Amino acid sequence: MRATTTETALIALGANLGDPEAALKWAVHELAALGEVQAVSAFYRTAPVGGPGGQPDYLNAAAKLCTNLSPEALLDALLDLETRYGRVRRERWAARVLDLDLIAYGQRVLSTPRLTLPHPRAWEREFVLRPLSDLDPDYVHPLTGQSVSQALAELDRARQ
Repeated sequence: MRATTTETALIALGANLGDPEAALKWAVHELAALGEVQAVSAFYRTAPVGGPGGQPDYLNAAAKLCTNLSPEALLDALLDLETRYGRVRRERWAARVLDLDLIAYGQRVLSTPRLTLPHPRAWEREFVLRPLSDLDPDYVHPLTGQSVSQALAELDRARQ
């Protein structure tokens, strides 16, 4: 399903199995088929958060995608990319060859059984916020009014 207008989506990318760098590069290349990739963050190595113990570190990034896919169609396309790359979902927050999360779709607020926008935990996770800050530090969460840079600074203060 195509949206009637073009919108900017923020997508988080992550991987910690196989060759994470190759996985993220492949995903960025494939995102270009879903719209115009306007920017990609640096790649960040981060410790796993939650999930089963003993996982290797993740490689995380973010991409800004201008697309005319609806949020639901974009979610379906992201899940399809994960499957095509070999991701198998067995356990929540388990290690994975590729993880693509739709973080935001413009200023759209959405809550359905399949999709919540903006992503409900994104503003709590440094591994999402740090790459997003490379792309759009001034992006404002439509519900909280907090920018990416403000949320990241808050996380940094909480660690001190």
